[in-house]
Amino acid sequence: MKIIITKNYEEMSDKAFEVMKEVVVNKPDAVLGLATGTTPIGLYKRMIEDCKKGTSYKNIKTVNLDEYKGLDYSSDQSYVYFMRDNLFDHIDIDLKNTNIENGKADDADKECARYNALLENMQQDIQLLGLGSNGHIAFNEPGTKFGSLTHVVDLTESTIKDNSRLFKDISEVPRQAFTQGLRNIMNAKKILILANGANKAKAVYGMVKGEVTEALPASVLQLHPDCTLIVDEAAGALLK
Repeated sequence: MKIIITKNYEEMSDKAFEVMKEVVVNKPDAVLGLATGTTPIGLYKRMIEDCKKGTSYKNIKTVNLDEYKGLDYSSDQSYVYFMRDNLFDHIDIDLKNTNIENGKADDADKECARYNALLENMQQDIQLLGLGSNGHIAFNEPGTKFGSLTHVVDLTESTIKDNSRLFKDISEVPRQAFTQGLRNIMNAKKILILANGANKAKAVYGMVKGEVTEALPASVLQLHPDCTLIVDEAAGALLK
């Protein structure tokens, strides 16, 4: 695992952009695995600015990690809305080439099977990840099997609390979500994981220095052949 410790969030986002741009420039029809949450917003802002300067995303395809069960684009709290608001609507990507689980799917099992089949045919050239304070990646909470594929998960109280900052009230946070499984994520050719803030320091340390265990899902990334971790000083404090 390659580890880059940066001064702050802005520098972390700069470094992340360098990694992402290299993939886009070297393979203009690459499959980008994308993530939501506050962590990648700085990266997405840089991708938007770079597109305005001439880098094209018109042949890029994307697959997202997860989506709240019960929400779709009509909800501004859905992840498909987040992606359009923070990236897709501001670059020259074809929305037909963007993929995310359907939070409003009538049959959850069929939707998981559909997304797994999609991922089988669209291996991620790079998969972007954030890191939960409890070591989760996507919505793969502690205890998730390393061999897991796309599934519906009951969100833990710590994740509901973490995500409540994006809702008016904690009661509005959905209790379930569709998520890629750990095997789907590990299938990516390259992994880029970002973490910032002191509340992530323990999870970062466990992910890098701890044992590989399903009790800390991100620890499985130690086994990936091409994983880059970029953190700010606060998140990387225990690594020094």
